[in-house]
Parts: sequence; C-alpha cells; structure tokens
Amino acid sequence: MNRAVRALLVLIAVTAVWGVTFVQVKDAVALYPLFAFLALRFAIASITLAPPGTRRLGSLGRAGVAAGALAGALLGAGYALQTAGLERTSVSSTGFITGMYVVLTPLLALALFRVRVERAAWIGVLLATAGLALLAGIHGGSVAGDLLVLAGAAVYSLQIVLMEQYAPRYDAVAFTLVEMLTAFAGLLVIAVALGELSVPHGWTVWGALVVTGVFASALAFLAQTWAQRYTTATQTALAFSLEPVWAAFFGFTLAGDRLGAVGWLGCVVIMAGIVVAEPASAGVLARLVRRA
Repeated sequence: MNRAVRALLVLIAVTAVWGVTFVQVKDAVALYPLFAFLALRFAIASITLAPPGTRRLGSLGRAGVAAGALAGALLGAGYALQTAGLERTSVSSTGFITGMYVVLTPLLALALFRVRVERAAWIGVLLATAGLALLAGIHGGSVAGDLLVLAGAAVYSLQIVLMEQYAPRYDAVAFTLVEMLTAFAGLLVIAVALGELSVPHGWTVWGALVVTGVFASALAFLAQTWAQRYTTATQTALAFSLEPVWAAFFGFTLAGDRLGAVGWLGCVVIMAGIVVAEPASAGVLARLVRRA
C-alpha cells in the first residue's frame, strides 16, 4: 500500500472520528456546561501536543504565533457555535450543515483574496441552501439550532481559507499547539465568567472529553497535516465530504435520529451541493497555496 492510499485512509478515519463525536458531544453537553466542556476539550488537546510542540515554538516567530492565535480563536468560535447548535438540533442535521463549510470556502476565498469562484461552487451553494430550507423545522431540530451550526460552518470556512495561507509557512506541531492553547484560553475565560467551570463527573462526559480532546482535536489535526503531504487537494476534499455521512450514520445508529422523509431529503440535497462544490473548493485552496 503506497503512501497516497494510506494517507487517504487516514483522512477517512479522521472524518469517521469527527462523525461519531457529534453523538458523544451532544450527550455530554446535556450533562455538563457547554463552554466548560469545550475549554477542557482544548486543554486536553494542548496537553497532548505539549511534549513534542513546546520545543518547536521558537521556530514560529512572532508572526507564526500571531497566525496560530488567530486560527485558534476562529477554531474555538466555530466549535462554540457548532456545539451550541448541536444542543438544539439533531446529530444528523448538525453533520450535514457543518459539511457546508465546503460550499462556503470558495465564497470566502473570493471575498477575502479575490480568488475566482467556478460555476460549480455557485450551483453547490444553491443546492445546499435548498437542502437547509428542507431541514429547517424538522422534528427533533430547530431553526435556531440549525442557524447556529451554519454560523459555525462559516467560521470553519474562514479558518480553512486562512490555514491554506499559513500551513505551508510554519511547523505543523508548533502551529497546532498554539491553535489549541488559544482556543482553550478563550473558552476558559468564557466558562469562568459564566460560572460554568467544575469537575466533570461520569464516563459520558469524560469519555467525550478524551475522544474529542486527544483524537478529534490534537491527533486529527496532525493527521490531516501529515496526510495532505501525500494527497491532492481534490482527494482531501472528497475524503472530508464523508464527515456528514458518518454523522448521519452514527446519528441514526447511536442517537436514534429519525428525520422523516423531508428531513432526509434535505440532507441528500445538502450532500449533493457539497459534492458538486468539492472540485471548486479544492481548486480554490490549491490556488491559495500557490499564492502563499
């Protein structure tokens, strides 16, 4: 098995981990406050990356630390919005709406860097928007929850666009450590201000913290960085399009999601928009890399 195939399998495994964490996080934040949970998640991620990353921080310089801090702030904001939405809507809806970051990425690249957007991206936007309209108001979900998740997807898109500018310039481990620490610090301040911080109890919360902190945050982002050395932008984008599929699978099998015909149709239409927009999104990211 060559490196490209192994890398693609790693990316698929990462999306599977992200998919199952939607179920775990939804259960955990029903028992433990949202911002405290996210602060501890990124604390665990930071501790995981600290041994290999601390000695490399000097390689970043001021510009690298500032870039990592900005990326981390966006990451923390995206997760806060997504998790707040997940509290209010279904696992399957959250997964498919989160996947819309693929559709939104070319539009943000156009707005920020004047990168040309292909027709496929605009078609993807129309399909994804139609699918979102079908999902709105389904049983077990809420319009407010879906909109919070959509806002989180928009923040993820912005973070991805900026990462395509930053990633080639800096050490991956050190940069990711700064990201995790920044997200942790910002969420900790909010959790303390809200009086949410306390010692978690029970395996539901601790299990979710360990899986999301170690596997879905620290190791997943490092695995993504490694894998993208050996795969094309299009292959990476197509692998990531499986995340909402995994979320729907685990939502159905583990969380008992039953969206009904209209809700599942909305998911299918969103997925169609994501698939249509994937090549355009990959092309935009490739052009951003060449500019970096």
